[in-house]
Amino acid sequence: MCGAEIAGEALDAARDPIEEALWELAARILGLGIDVILEYGFWSRSEREHYRRQAAQLGARSEVHFTHASEQELLRRLAIRNADLPAGTFRIEEARLVEWMALFEAPDAEELQPREAPRRG
Repeated sequence: MCGAEIAGEALDAARDPIEEALWELAARILGLGIDVILEYGFWSRSEREHYRRQAAQLGARSEVHFTHASEQELLRRLAIRNADLPAGTFRIEEARLVEWMALFEAPDAEELQPREAPRRG
């Protein structure tokens, strides 16, 4: 078996501080009136709404973009990824990806509508 085994808690512990630092940087850039793109995965509507509210508080507009890939396609891509993992890369088991896919909340048409920046007055 190639690739390092890593627990979900360890993944969270590694990912969360990075996402926090990226948001802090994005917030500073938005404060300058410059667009930013965040690509964290945004698995739940509540997570997407959280960042949209934060952007609105900074006076920024927001958009959600979503590209659908079927479960079959995601599993195919995972098999290719796992077949040739570089050293130090963690392995994702198919069962773990299936669990994660069950947690994903796809955005609906309303959520995909851009939100304009709030008016400052």
